[in-house]
Amino acid sequence: MSRVLVIGATGTVGRQVVSQLLARGTPVRAMVRNPLSAALPPQVEVRQGDLTIPETLVNCLDGIDTVFLVWVAPPDTAAPVVEHISRRARRIVLLSSPYKTPHPFFQQPNRLRLFHAQLEQLVEASGMEWTFLRPGIFAANARLWWAPQIRSGDVVRWPYAAAATAPIHESDIAAVAVRVLTEQGHAGAEYVLTGPESSTQAEQVSTIGRALGRNLRYEEISPEQARRELLLIIPAPPIIEMLLNAWGAAVDQPAFITSRVADLTGFEPRTFFEWSIDHALDFRC
Repeated sequence: MSRVLVIGATGTVGRQVVSQLLARGTPVRAMVRNPLSAALPPQVEVRQGDLTIPETLVNCLDGIDTVFLVWVAPPDTAAPVVEHISRRARRIVLLSSPYKTPHPFFQQPNRLRLFHAQLEQLVEASGMEWTFLRPGIFAANARLWWAPQIRSGDVVRWPYAAAATAPIHESDIAAVAVRVLTEQGHAGAEYVLTGPESSTQAEQVSTIGRALGRNLRYEEISPEQARRELLLIIPAPPIIEMLLNAWGAAVDQPAFITSRVADLTGFEPRTFFEWSIDHALDFRC
């Protein structure tokens, strides 16, 4: 059985991919920058590598046929990284974003959209068999955005209460990735993945409260206030602008939803309430 190399194995989705591949009995190798702190299951073969130093991929790719790539580095080395992968692997599954999706939430100009488009072009030109996974907004973002406020009180101060999204559970992204990595028939496919329901940011905060047995209140703040306050948790002004523009464009219209998770895995994607139950401890003091 072919071993799969997971690049980005210690991230939110990567860990789930590793776990679910192991559950299927698929041999897994993980490329990580620091093997001592990776905290991966003992069945995983861990090798040191760094996307910012492309030559370190050579040892990680030895004997590898299939690669799952989550880009977790500055974009400067994308071309040589893809070249190294294409010299040794036959198939690649890339975690990208829905930058082609014709919904205002995904069509706001930003650096990430541009980079994902460039990265996909490199992969397409590489000669490898490729599949692109394009998940929408991660449910797991709620931990970064709202958990600190929820742990300290019952009010979440945040902009654009009426902006609707369809958050997807990281386990569902991983489930699709594992199917694509271990089955044939997905070459050249571009799968947009979303959660099963459209809900506003205010509704999502309320849903977390329901999972916790608490009555949480959403206090809407202006984009100007948000620019100042978000710097405390997202110290990157371009990312803050990207989020504010996307949320602003999504106000008062339903989120874009696909059936791809169910189509590819055979089960319905988990709701945001189910995600909130799974991660309730992250919001408790």
